[in-house]
Amino acid sequence: MAFMEKPPAGKVLLDDTVPLTAAIEASQSLQSHTEYIIRVQRGISVENSWQIAGLSLPLPPKKLIGNMDREFIAARQKGLQNYLNVITTNHILSNCELVKKFLDPNNYSANYTEIALQHVSMFFRSEPKWEVVEPLKDIGWRIRKKYFLMKIKNQPKERLVLSWADLGPDKYLSDKDFQCLIKLLPSCLHPNIYRVTFATASESSALLIRMFNEKGTLKDLIYKAKPKDPFLKKYCNPKKIQGLELQQIKTYGRQILEVLKFLHDKGFPYGHLHASNVMLEGDTCRLLDLENSLLGLPSFYRSYFSQFRKINTLESVDIHCFGHLLYEMTYGRPPDSVPVDSFPPAPSMAVVAVLESTLSCEACKNGMPTVSRLLQMPLFNDVLLTTSEKPQFKIPTKLKEALRIAKECIEKRLVEEQKQIHQHRRLTRAQSHHGSEEERKKRKILARKKSKRSGIENNEEQSTKHNSNNSGSGASSPLTSPSSPTPPSTAVEHAPF
Repeated sequence: MAFMEKPPAGKVLLDDTVPLTAAIEASQSLQSHTEYIIRVQRGISVENSWQIAGLSLPLPPKKLIGNMDREFIAARQKGLQNYLNVITTNHILSNCELVKKFLDPNNYSANYTEIALQHVSMFFRSEPKWEVVEPLKDIGWRIRKKYFLMKIKNQPKERLVLSWADLGPDKYLSDKDFQCLIKLLPSCLHPNIYRVTFATASESSALLIRMFNEKGTLKDLIYKAKPKDPFLKKYCNPKKIQGLELQQIKTYGRQILEVLKFLHDKGFPYGHLHASNVMLEGDTCRLLDLENSLLGLPSFYRSYFSQFRKINTLESVDIHCFGHLLYEMTYGRPPDSVPVDSFPPAPSMAVVAVLESTLSCEACKNGMPTVSRLLQMPLFNDVLLTTSEKPQFKIPTKLKEALRIAKECIEKRLVEEQKQIHQHRRLTRAQSHHGSEEERKKRKILARKKSKRSGIENNEEQSTKHNSNNSGSGASSPLTSPSSPTPPSTAVEHAPF
């Protein structure tokens, strides 16, 4: 399928990872309360913005007396704006379904759990051996991906997890190739890939079943969380922040890099590495959600790497995301911002060296290293992996070509988005520089100089004209004293600053 060709039926063009910003534009007093009018913008385009009104936000605390005063309303508006800024700039909160529904009700009004249940129910009609135990509500960060705890009817004690997701904006495979590749996933065998028990797909979604792991993911280990708890509860505000031991960082990091190299060598696009997509079984990491790139879903860290034009391939995206994951393993929390100017003390300088190669200003500006390069670095090159399982993932030549074309299309959309962000940033910097105090002073001085020159030229012109008149006639005329020149133009006082 060619890039930008008409999307298939069921494809969601909306990229849920594009940040929403919110600014309170005005307020209006209605009887006993004040309503605030908020302008919400998706991404960098001012044209892609809208107003939401009739909202009464709960923070900051209310005032019982004088709550309709103009000064109080202005102060409250400032507090509410700060509240909105905190929510929209927090990576986990900003991707929360409740926040999306509040800021963008037109695009997020659907009941996604109900939609998922309808698709799952249709699946059970043809596969009656499976049975739903309970929905696993909000255990993931994606709005359009839902999870259910399952069991097999003749094996009632065994628990499995069913995941359902619809198509995303980066789905460029044909329906036939998409369905073939999804059904191929259970045949993928690798010591560091979590096994898919069953997989099927329709024209608009995919459904996969895996074994349920009581210990959870790498992120659950870092945050000491319970796997079944909602994503926000598990990771948004951890009680204790503590990184992993150095040997764990080395072993897990090496295993993850090995599986990334395997997928890159196979030509299979991934682009979805983060700590919640790494399952833990003992001391072994196993990668999850290989289906995400086939579905065309945007990456968890897309709002980060879309800022850097050198991170423009899915391989470089995987490396940058590995940097995020390594930071989280090391410090027990994600970085405050990216790029990272300086790194806190780490268990080893070898850790910092890898972090600098993936998250520093220089790395983001110049590009990511390869997986092979990271494997050769001191942090990982002495880690011994012991496994008897032989990797196996046979992809037919025709499907490999389809994957290659789809990968190019995904990268092309990313490059175009990065270009737009870069142009917007340049324009914003230029406007900011033009409006800076220093620039205003320069323009003011230039305006005064120009006005003075104009005044001198006017004096000289009038003097020349006066002398010409005197030489042309004997009539007397009032003379202008040399000590009292014609006043300069009043334009000085009104010059644009």
